[in-house]
Amino acid sequence: MKTSINFKAAKSDSEAHNFRKKTFDYIRKELTSKNEYWQEDKIVDRVQKIEVYCKEKSGRKLQSNAMPIREAVVVIKEDTTMKDLHDLSKKLEQELGIRVFQIAIHKDEGHWDKESNEWKPNLHAHLVADWQDLKTGKTLKHQSFHYSKMQDITAECLGMERGNVGSLGRLEAIEFKIQKKEEELKTLEMKMNNMKTELEGNSFKDLIVKETDFLGFEHVKTGKTIENYGKAFKLYNAELLKNNDLTQSLRKQISDLKLQTESQKKEIADLKSTNTLLVTNPNVLASEKKKYMDSVIQALEKQVLSERLTSPHYSSMDEKNLTLEMSRICKDLSEKNNIPFSAFEEIFKTGEILFDLFSLLSLGPVNNQEPEEIPLTKKKKKRRNIRF
Repeated sequence: MKTSINFKAAKSDSEAHNFRKKTFDYIRKELTSKNEYWQEDKIVDRVQKIEVYCKEKSGRKLQSNAMPIREAVVVIKEDTTMKDLHDLSKKLEQELGIRVFQIAIHKDEGHWDKESNEWKPNLHAHLVADWQDLKTGKTLKHQSFHYSKMQDITAECLGMERGNVGSLGRLEAIEFKIQKKEEELKTLEMKMNNMKTELEGNSFKDLIVKETDFLGFEHVKTGKTIENYGKAFKLYNAELLKNNDLTQSLRKQISDLKLQTESQKKEIADLKSTNTLLVTNPNVLASEKKKYMDSVIQALEKQVLSERLTSPHYSSMDEKNLTLEMSRICKDLSEKNNIPFSAFEEIFKTGEILFDLFSLLSLGPVNNQEPEEIPLTKKKKKRRNIRF
């Protein structure tokens, strides 16, 4: 089962929703007792503390457009505990400076499957966090690789599979919703067209009531026939109105989702642009570039070791085939994690790293160590004549 985490600015009604301070029509009230809650501060109290600390630390007021309180929705399992989420919160604070002060586990949301009529729970937790940098008093500043690391930390702490990275995963989810909504709309429109056809067809002849007089002639019983037509039209009109309302609602949902899609596409484009800037622009701070490149090298090293452990045949390959495999691994990593390919080209300009990575691919882990235990800096450094 995959998990994901995505922080956004906390909404004004976060506490009311998270702690079920009011009722909502999309929850199953009989399951609400399974929810769990924890809080260290109320949002309004934490904002006041942040504003005071910012003034003390930086000498300035917190900017009006700052987002000091952010909230994430985390996909969880049925057996995910509050302790698991506290462990995740501690790790987020240690690694990224994000301090979670509210947690809510929700097990009362979901939907009924239309075909099987089976309840499909939407198991998730809300993490509300303080986004203040304690060193500066201002809001935390994260780079794209930090958000990737956030996904890794979440999957590790919750014992789940890591979902797609950031915006790309959300974009795919939104486009999937659009597809489903459009399918529902198409079904409804077909149903409405069938009803209209039926109204115009011969099936309504069955509503005509006739009787035979004593001479053997058939006559239409006007009163009964009008009554039948009245009932039929009333039912059909009610159904048509209901379906029309549903159609309009679905069209609006599709329109809103398409707007979200465009927003996510822009976010992905901005993310790729930022990543490319970090790699290619000489004016970007060297320390930020080094952090980013180190994270890419670490990700590539893990992927190479994973490939080597699952495919031992690499040890018998010649340099040409190894180079082709390394190129494939880099392309896969680039596509799945929104890493510009220029980052890998930059990495492979260094002969020592080139040799180390090819050695990992062909030789695999040393002394049965796990991938995380084999940092590149501790391997034997030797140049190797391989063009990537």
